Amino acid sequence: MNDQRIKKMARVLLQYCIKLKKKQLVKLIGGEQAIPLLKELYGEALAMGAYPYTKVYIEGLEELLLKKGSRDQLAYVSPLANHEVEKIDAVVGVDSPLNTKHLSGTDPHKQALMTKAQSRLLRRLLARAAKKQLAWVGTLFPTHASAQDAGMSLSDYEDFVYRACHIDKKDPIAEWKKISRYNRRLINYLKKRDIIRITAPDTDLTFKIAGRTWINCDGENNFPDGEVFTAPLENSANGHIRFSFPAVYRGHEVDDVKIEFKNGKVVKATAGRGQKFLETMLNIDRGARYIGEVAIGTNYGIKISTRNTLFDEKIGGTFHLALGKAYPESGGKNKSALHWDMICDLRKGGCIYADGQLFFKNGKFLK
Repeated sequence: MNDQRIKKMARVLLQYCIKLKKKQLVKLIGGEQAIPLLKELYGEALAMGAYPYTKVYIEGLEELLLKKGSRDQLAYVSPLANHEVEKIDAVVGVDSPLNTKHLSGTDPHKQALMTKAQSRLLRRLLARAAKKQLAWVGTLFPTHASAQDAGMSLSDYEDFVYRACHIDKKDPIAEWKKISRYNRRLINYLKKRDIIRITAPDTDLTFKIAGRTWINCDGENNFPDGEVFTAPLENSANGHIRFSFPAVYRGHEVDDVKIEFKNGKVVKATAGRGQKFLETMLNIDRGARYIGEVAIGTNYGIKISTRNTLFDEKIGGTFHLALGKAYPESGGKNKSALHWDMICDLRKGGCIYADGQLFFKNGKFLK
């Protein structure tokens, strides 16, 4: 069936998210299930006078590498990939899993090795993006696998995804500009503050943000989007936090995560399920035990957890932090191969204080 929402989404991704220009080299990457969207992106990029090229990946190859590859093969980064990240002007990544758990049976130590090796490419991509030399966006194409994780039929999940992206609206770009204005109000308040305190059930966490830059996430890098984020001072986090939703990373789902921080560092981490994987990821490198990002979700079109971080971290009225790598544009200095987002729901009894003043309660900005 020809779903016109796919064509509409392709236009928004290229025209609004990455603002593709004539004669720019744009990489379009996604799985086999994403081909309908990749084709629309390719055609739209051609119509805009750009130079598109595609990479369609085959699910299962990464699993083969993790199960059969040597340590040398796992740590190998192709020189072609290094060349590519220096030459492209823009990239659109489309997640479209056939099986969201396809890596769950692989050795987490091997995953850590491969993640660490590939992190060099990601660091370079983010560095170029911070200098406005490259535009990028990541999105999702609805599949049966993601729908099953969300506990929905495929048609209901498609409605959920396009609604979260505001593709269901007559003018999606106008809707994203509205979110951008709301985010700016939050940032204008937060940029003058120093100490942030988060309270919620089993949660009382404090950290410092003075001198760091708050970023307005209004659809340019993630789609859907809807958050404001920064990086805390690396040694400032103290307290404890209990995350409300499953923490999903590289096909592994870790439930009921509780973390305690002292002077910025994770000193205790427990999980109701997935303890071994949690510990392995925290031991990838020194930076994995420090916070690289703190954020407030502002997309009130997303109301429920679907076990997908792209959506869950944007739920309006939530707070999330990422263990590991900081984004350079936020001023963060923490370096790691890891960047693992974990979400705390503040909509029922949660509060955020800035320099002792309550400004966010039960998922709403009070100003």
